[in-house]
Amino acid sequence: MTRILLRGGYVHTPSDPHATAVAVDDGQVVWTGDDDASTHFVDDVDRIVELEGRLVTPAFVDAHVHLSQTGMAAESLDLSDVPTLRLALDALAAHARATSLPVVLGLNWDETQWPEGRVFTREEVDRAVGDRPAYLARVDAHSAVVSSAFLDALPELVAMEGYAVTGLVARQANIHAREAVFELLPGSAQEEAIARALTEAARRGIGMVHEMGAPGDSPAEDFQRIASVRRVRTLPEVVGYWGQLDGIEMAQKLGCSGAAGDLCADGAIGSRTAAMHAPYADADTSGHLYLEPEQVRDHVIACTRADVQAGFHVIGDRAVAAVIDGFRQAAAELGGPALVRARHRLEHLEMVSPEDMVTLGELGVTASMQPMFDGLWGGDESLYAQRLGTERARPMNAFASLNRAGVALAFGSDTPVTPFDPWAGVRAAAWHHTESERITVRAAFNAHTRGGWRAARRDEGGVIALGAPATIAVWDVPGDLVVQTPDARVAAWSTDPRAGVPQLPDLHPDLDLPTCVLTLVDGEVAFEEPGALR
Repeated sequence: MTRILLRGGYVHTPSDPHATAVAVDDGQVVWTGDDDASTHFVDDVDRIVELEGRLVTPAFVDAHVHLSQTGMAAESLDLSDVPTLRLALDALAAHARATSLPVVLGLNWDETQWPEGRVFTREEVDRAVGDRPAYLARVDAHSAVVSSAFLDALPELVAMEGYAVTGLVARQANIHAREAVFELLPGSAQEEAIARALTEAARRGIGMVHEMGAPGDSPAEDFQRIASVRRVRTLPEVVGYWGQLDGIEMAQKLGCSGAAGDLCADGAIGSRTAAMHAPYADADTSGHLYLEPEQVRDHVIACTRADVQAGFHVIGDRAVAAVIDGFRQAAAELGGPALVRARHRLEHLEMVSPEDMVTLGELGVTASMQPMFDGLWGGDESLYAQRLGTERARPMNAFASLNRAGVALAFGSDTPVTPFDPWAGVRAAAWHHTESERITVRAAFNAHTRGGWRAARRDEGGVIALGAPATIAVWDVPGDLVVQTPDARVAAWSTDPRAGVPQLPDLHPDLDLPTCVLTLVDGEVAFEEPGALR
């Protein structure tokens, strides 16, 4: 194990708000203090890092990722910034000529941003890619368009729920199509993709990720691939989940922390598959509910008895109500304290009633949420308002309300839906489009660091403290360090330097975000910006 002394900066630690140095030994934090006292460690360390005023924090945790899909994005056509459908098809044709993969992959298209206001058709895709199989995923990954050659390789797709003759696939058809994509790709390509994704996470100051495996999201073999790439070099720690009903034995076999994650109770708002009580504002559908409360109940009971975490992907208000009904039924049978000890979790949780928030707080359920969902699609004129109307959209992603109800928060990206960018996530939560749902920068930072450790039932990390894992990050900060809250109701004393509250970067939306220069995972270097440190 490497022994490292970092000195001459600002160390974000609750034990000493004036700390400028930190010592790491045997994978743990062994000391924090000031530069003068750090001289006692100089002769006993392998490396001294001169921080030159930089910020040291616990490394971030991304509590919801899809590693192979994220890494594969480098081999895929990213349509997120393409301004029109026509230009998207032109880009697709160029990509099809250039890619060497056996299937043409595209992602992140969003028809609500195109002036044509519609999705491309299978015939249009065929003209762009020729006779090659192609799978083009919408930005939320809950629907896609496939080519005719893809259907030739997967003829059973046309008979599945969610298939449309236009080539649009959703629900079961999309799940099956995604599974087929992995079958068409060589395992070596998927292992390389996982390594790329974890490398990028480390570059962003992330020291731990929660991998959300599930049938249709990623093959079970990905967990072996993750272990393989992490044996070769230091990369962020991976906490695994396998989202499958009756999947407890599989989750345990794979070494996962739970039969949880993307076990879908519904779909996504952009694809109009999230289950709603009332119809969408822009289509004659209320989405689709994939699980009934009794199925949720039985799964939660089984996981609780097996001492593994249960959890569900849940977005629409009807789906949230059904899932929480299932949790209430499970608590009625096992008792609330049993569920609290199990520390179950819900992914996304975008539309939840005040009454259901209270239940989640009482049962100790973690809300694993993605602040950039509001950052990208919140507000009165963005995707959520288009799909649901402004009145239903405004209270979505209720960070502050959940916090007040005692619900533990853990933040992540759902990459590749949104990219690894934890400071942007913290800022999005602190500057929620709906002012009443904003939380302080400090609360959002805690949800993106310590909250991720606790969501994985690991209470020892996510903080710089004696004995804690030395999973930390060093940052170049373009602005000032402050105690910051956009909420004027927070008492003024907490922002006064004399209060001793640990400071964080100024994340005002007009300012640049911090840049990572070093990431340590259990005291070993996972990322270092060349030439940045001496």
